Amino acid sequence: MTSWENDPAYPAVEQAFINADPLEQVGGPLDVRAVVAGIPAVAKDGFLIEQVPWGRFPEGVRVQESMERVRSGDAAAVDRALDMLGGLCANDMRAAVAPAVPFLLRIGADPQAHHRAAALAVVSAVARWRHHGVCTRADMLRPRYSGDERGFEVTGYLGNWSVEAARDAITADVDLLKDLLDDPEADIRVGTAYVLAAASGRAQVVRDALHERLDIEDDPTVRAGLVLAVAELARARQDTRALEWTRSCWSDRTRSPEVRVSAALGWMCLSDAPVPDALHAMLDSLATDETARVMGPLPWMRAIEGIDGDGLRRCLREMLHPDAPDSEDHWDPWS
Repeated sequence: MTSWENDPAYPAVEQAFINADPLEQVGGPLDVRAVVAGIPAVAKDGFLIEQVPWGRFPEGVRVQESMERVRSGDAAAVDRALDMLGGLCANDMRAAVAPAVPFLLRIGADPQAHHRAAALAVVSAVARWRHHGVCTRADMLRPRYSGDERGFEVTGYLGNWSVEAARDAITADVDLLKDLLDDPEADIRVGTAYVLAAASGRAQVVRDALHERLDIEDDPTVRAGLVLAVAELARARQDTRALEWTRSCWSDRTRSPEVRVSAALGWMCLSDAPVPDALHAMLDSLATDETARVMGPLPWMRAIEGIDGDGLRRCLREMLHPDAPDSEDHWDPWS
């Protein structure tokens, strides 16, 4: 078990990122983006985790040990290992987990692997750095840090780089992930859409794949997730085509309720225009308890819920009535 006291990566990161200019590390051994980009394809496909320099990053040795358990074939051990990786992300310690992303994607794509959806969820956790409970129009579909903003992990590591490394790794495996949109398991299709929405590149390929799946998808929860994935992908690029598409979806009476409600959320996140009366009326009619139940399992909803299943209600209250008292929805994530 490593710790702050005996893991040499901690003082190395402190010296490089706190006591010096982090930009001096660009492209160097402590730039996790370069480390992940440098993992050979044969190492990814062969699960040769020993070729990754895990020890350069705080808790990296623990991550390597967890990745060995992930490949062990022991379902309980895999579950514990993925929980540990997810816990590091929740604690803002993503740098050591980012090099695991290509391997976790292959776990998610392996029909014989245990806990495939959980592996995809860890990938998404590395690729997004945002506070839980954030559901404003400006921030719900936006990474916590983007552009030139800087955010530091609790270790002092530049967290932007961890997120960028994960997003770039997702982009490198877009073709692998596209096939997962046709997986027979609905939770895998949802998790894949969530992962693809975080890709840093190949936006047109990802967008087309999401739309193609939506055209044939028969599971209402997955349909809602595909719509939100399209909107999130567009949010990072200010894609006006998606703005018009979400408007056409929420206003289309032939669409299913979960698609129209998800499209309404997407439109509100992509636009800063006043909410039209027609959108208000549609939500009053279709944002029912049943729609909330259908959308409840989506990772976008889980990330903002205060109590189980209230994600859609909290989201709509924040977006439509941001100045209203929130005593009913108040929650303390640390309680």
